[in-house]
Amino acid sequence: MEHRVSDINKVLLIFFIPRENRYSFNALLGAIEGDFDIKRLNISLVSEESGLYREISHHIPYYRNIYIFFSFFTTQITRIRDIISSLRKTYSKKIFLIAGGAHPTGDPEGTLSLGFDMVVKGEGELTIIELIRAILQGRDIRSVKGIFYKDAKDIIFTGSEEGVVLDRFKPFSTTLKRFGPIEITRGCPWGCFYCQTPRLFKTPIKHRSLESILEAVDILLKHNLGDIRFITPNALCYGSPDGRYVEIEKIETLLYSIRKKINQKGRIFFGSFPSEVRPEHITDETIKILKEYTDNKNLVIGAQSGSERVLQLCHRGHTVDDVYNAVALSAKAGFIPNVDFIFGLPGETDEDVLMTERVINDLVKMGARIHAHTFMPLPQTPFASSPPGSISPVLRKTINRLINRGVIFGDWQKQEKLASEIYNYLHS
Repeated sequence: MEHRVSDINKVLLIFFIPRENRYSFNALLGAIEGDFDIKRLNISLVSEESGLYREISHHIPYYRNIYIFFSFFTTQITRIRDIISSLRKTYSKKIFLIAGGAHPTGDPEGTLSLGFDMVVKGEGELTIIELIRAILQGRDIRSVKGIFYKDAKDIIFTGSEEGVVLDRFKPFSTTLKRFGPIEITRGCPWGCFYCQTPRLFKTPIKHRSLESILEAVDILLKHNLGDIRFITPNALCYGSPDGRYVEIEKIETLLYSIRKKINQKGRIFFGSFPSEVRPEHITDETIKILKEYTDNKNLVIGAQSGSERVLQLCHRGHTVDDVYNAVALSAKAGFIPNVDFIFGLPGETDEDVLMTERVINDLVKMGARIHAHTFMPLPQTPFASSPPGSISPVLRKTINRLINRGVIFGDWQKQEKLASEIYNYLHS
């Protein structure tokens, strides 16, 4: 496929957006909208694999260049692998495939080997803008910073793009009506060994300004979307320069300002999906503010293990006592604590499993629900080479008992299978 094109009417941009990747693409489309007249671009948004084939087949006769954008997690790797293989067999070189997101950033060489033409590393807003600009200006897109591609012999990296300033871009596209939660914080300073988030971005943490958040709220209200949700790795770190401590005045100002703006026209969901809170940040002071301003019935609290030793191995930065305290305060205030645990973490012993089982049982008695996960080795994390997680017979028995009581949920079974698939893929 050609790398140069000068006629906008000969270029089609297809974005493949399964449900699990919708928030990533909301941000990218918001960025594109800020730098281009998006109505003049030939853009197609596809959410299903069957729709992707229909869209390509329909448009191939009419466009000289078709660029297809993917953003995906490691948990999607086998599905994406099969899709790309099928696309290459069906359409050969008539399409140009670009990958970005968590997995391609962590494993760019492996992603290229799947059949992608190009991989975007890290934050995608600036890179995708420059890619589209190069396409429309007829420049070689391989000159854009922030990408990996293959030449005749080697894999080339064009150099890191500068970090994204969140305020520069809207969190979603108004023209395309791609609305959703407002990203208020990006990055994480804690560096948990199983997590890709701290390794995706150039800086440990950055926040969207209050003014920018309120502008986004205004847009949502204008479109009769009154439920305000947020994307953040830790809702209670908003405004903190390093993301490790609570800036209580900034959080209250944020929530007060949004509440004043939406009045009775909407609701605030803060510290619930798709965000969470760290257990040590739940205090009498923070829980009071959450109770006063938010409408969510639950709080998502990251515990991950009931063993102090395993928490230290993971570099979690909090204690088991912090988890007990967070659950107690949340339940007392009338919230349902949804507590995350990861089963089968690297280095976990039988004794650690028993500790986790005891903590889970205690938390359920205190009013918590358990959100169960199975450890999966992810590229670019310190645990990337660790064996896939599996659920011990002890925890499996506990899970089955709690299922009958309706106090445990999650995709731990699916993830246990995925963990093995990911491990085999990464080590094949």
